[in-house]
Amino acid sequence: MKLDTNNIKPEGLLELKEVGISINGYKLFEKLNIKIPQGSIVSVMGPSGCGKSSLLSFICGTISNDFSTCGQIHLGGKTILDKPPEERNIGILFQDDLLFPHMSVGENLSFGIPSSIVGRRKRQNMVQKALSEAGLRGMENQDPNTLSGGQKGRIAVMRTLLSQPNALLLDEPFSKLDLDLKIRFRSFVYRHVRKNNLPTLLVTHDPNDAEEAGGPIIQLV
Repeated sequence: MKLDTNNIKPEGLLELKEVGISINGYKLFEKLNIKIPQGSIVSVMGPSGCGKSSLLSFICGTISNDFSTCGQIHLGGKTILDKPPEERNIGILFQDDLLFPHMSVGENLSFGIPSSIVGRRKRQNMVQKALSEAGLRGMENQDPNTLSGGQKGRIAVMRTLLSQPNALLLDEPFSKLDLDLKIRFRSFVYRHVRKNNLPTLLVTHDPNDAEEAGGPIIQLV
């Protein structure tokens, strides 16, 4: 599927302009120009070592100094490369759920809520709404280790959404799941991407992930 990006307004748009990454003089991929509108998912595929995860690290501001980078990244019409990771307001989901084992399910969710949102009742209501949307109502006091893999994944998604990101990066979040769980969890993630109107960049090895995302597919070689 090809997105018509010619008339897209910059509000909410995640845009990569002439983005390139190299290490020790070796260019990982050709320069990228990508526009991702709100609620759309662009997929990046390619063999291991071609720079897919490094691209996500560059976007969210955590790429190692061992890499050389070029190009611009704009979110909502403004550059983000001059901002530290915590100020870029970009959410990311990895292969592992990365829930905090010393916190309850509810505490994990609450951790994602920005500190600017004050008031215990308001924050609790946000946690309860997230649990309801994840189909896990009443589980706020549970130990994350007692959850199934799918339940942990849904909590990780909702924690990321509670942080109110302006864009979302998906670093092969479905790769470790068996087929049935992968299909259900993938649908859950994509549905919330669209519901929250997030421009989303997906890295995957699975062509089915990219096809179900419904957006353009970029091959890195």
